Amino acid sequence: MAEMTKKEFLELLNEFSKKTLDPKFDQIDKRFERIDSRFGEFREEVIHQFHIISEDVISKVQLVAEGVANLNEKLDRHADENRKDHMETIAAIKFSYAELDRRITNLEAEMGDLKRRIDKVERRSVS
Repeated sequence: MAEMTKKEFLELLNEFSKKTLDPKFDQIDKRFERIDSRFGEFREEVIHQFHIISEDVISKVQLVAEGVANLNEKLDRHADENRKDHMETIAAIKFSYAELDRRITNLEAEMGDLKRRIDKVERRSVS
């Protein structure tokens, strides 16, 4: 077998690469390009879905926040009404207590008068 020069070897290698390896690498490159394209599309779809879902979650959180605000307003109104009713009840109790105190004081005074009169009557009848 004849010896090959370095130049001849490189030319043979280059020709082999162009005929055999380059087409195969081109096919592999095309496949990777398709895979990259699919991953890009998938990425875009995932991002799109994430935006849709996050917008939905945000709108639901806003609805919950509005509901909480409305509930707080209702609770505040209810607390004010309870406070007002409580004050009215206390005022009514104080009035009733004062009225009962006045009536008992009057009854005690009348009872004292009756006792004195009975004592006078009893003293007269004994003498």
